Amino acid sequence: MQQQKVNSVTTTIGRSMVTILFLVATTTSLALCMLVSSLNDAAAINTAGSLRMQSYRLAFDIETQSPLLNSHTIEFDQSLTSPTMQELHRWYTPQTIQHHYTELLLTWQAVRSELDQIDKDGYLIQVAPFVERIDQFVFELQQSSENKLHLLALISAVGLLLILMVVLFTIQFTQRQIVAPLNQLMAGCKQIKQHQFSLTINNKSKNELGILARTFTQMAADLNNFYYDLEQSVNEKTHRLRHANESLKVLYNCSQQLSVSRLTHHHFQQMLETLIAIDGLTAAKLIIEESNGTTTEITVGEEQSTTWHRQQLLIDGETMGQLWWQYQLPCPDLALIENIANILSRGIYYNRTQKQTEQLLLMEERATIARELHDSLAQSLSYLKIQLTLLKRQLTNTDNRQQQTIQTIDEELSNAYTQLRELLSTFRLTIKEANFSEALTQLLIPLREQTPAQFNIENHLPSMALIAHNQVHLLQIIREAVLNAIKHADAKQIKISCHQQHGIINVEIADDGVGFDPSNSKLNHYGLNIMQERASRLKGELTLYSQIGVGSQVKLQFALSEG
Repeated sequence: MQQQKVNSVTTTIGRSMVTILFLVATTTSLALCMLVSSLNDAAAINTAGSLRMQSYRLAFDIETQSPLLNSHTIEFDQSLTSPTMQELHRWYTPQTIQHHYTELLLTWQAVRSELDQIDKDGYLIQVAPFVERIDQFVFELQQSSENKLHLLALISAVGLLLILMVVLFTIQFTQRQIVAPLNQLMAGCKQIKQHQFSLTINNKSKNELGILARTFTQMAADLNNFYYDLEQSVNEKTHRLRHANESLKVLYNCSQQLSVSRLTHHHFQQMLETLIAIDGLTAAKLIIEESNGTTTEITVGEEQSTTWHRQQLLIDGETMGQLWWQYQLPCPDLALIENIANILSRGIYYNRTQKQTEQLLLMEERATIARELHDSLAQSLSYLKIQLTLLKRQLTNTDNRQQQTIQTIDEELSNAYTQLRELLSTFRLTIKEANFSEALTQLLIPLREQTPAQFNIENHLPSMALIAHNQVHLLQIIREAVLNAIKHADAKQIKISCHQQHGIINVEIADDGVGFDPSNSKLNHYGLNIMQERASRLKGELTLYSQIGVGSQVKLQFALSEG
């Protein structure tokens, strides 16, 4: 059944060709037969027509008793029975003509008997009906020949008409069943060439071209699906490559922040801004908790009403801080966030180590300066004091003015020596901890042993906000102010308050001691000049408040961006 459907077009066209060949052969055969049957018609008509003239000639011969009567009789008989006339007994000759020819022969036999008897009256009586019969026979031959020609023309016309009908049917069938589907297939091929795979060829016939059209449509649909799947795969691969590239770029940018010489709050903020550049992330914040309970919080992005997610920042089991983030669809790459969290952990650890290293370098440099001062200026001052003592012993008989001058020199020399000792003590101060709270605690341990006063410490400064240089200066100022309170204030309580607000560091050292008069020039003995110098290095402002019997307050204020 399937083979019949597949071969329907070729079978139809084959049948049409066979039909055309059959019609051509049939028409040609019939025409040839008609032509063959008409070949003897002209000769038969001519011979039959000559019989009328010979009949009248025999009548003339018998009337005139011509000696040629016998020869003319034989000639008539030969004409009537000639091969041309004998051909009238063929199967294709009409029965009427054959019958009339037979009657004509019989009539001639009767007429010839009259001629043989030379019966003039009997022949003349029969010659007229005999010639009339011959005329009728010639007319029938002529009519039969004309009918053959008419039939030949009719057969040719019918055959030509049938051939034209079959040819037109074949052309129309070919146009509808072959040419049109082929044109549709060609148009489909052009669309596929232009990567337009979504097409449908409307050919519902059950022949091989219909099957080809449906197969071609199915093939185009499969190609469209394959092309779509391929595009999806390429887009997915491209998205993954782009995502990987962006992830590498984010990791590279975050790693670049670790390559700076000094990590600050700004660098961690840039890391977080790089983090929220990941698709899906909307906000992120870094929380660094310190031992004194203070936290450093850096937030970037726009906070949403969605849930915060948290990642602990660990280095060798030690918690460095916490990374919080919010996201919306599409979900971010958690592995990338974890890698950035590791970078942030190392950044915090590196910040602490970096600050500690810088502090150690500063302490080493100050210790070197202290040794140089001790070996040079301190020895010179000691030598001058010895020489001044010897000079006093030698100058026994001097006036009051000279004694006053020597006393002034002795006091200034002692003052300079005292300030140098304080400066050397300051330079020899060792700060090992990078964390400000721990460094402050260690700084106050030896000072607590020098006084029975009670220390009240309120430290809310995040260590992350202070660079090593600022932290050293700040600790030195606090130490100097506390030492002054211990040595000169006779205080029962010493309060140290440190806090930060809007990027401004505020430090206050207060005591409830005896106080002093700030207008007294001897204030220089308490290291206020050194504290003022350090405050200027922080680009801050140092203010001293004191009143006799009330106590003293040292306030320091500086901005983180300028310190």
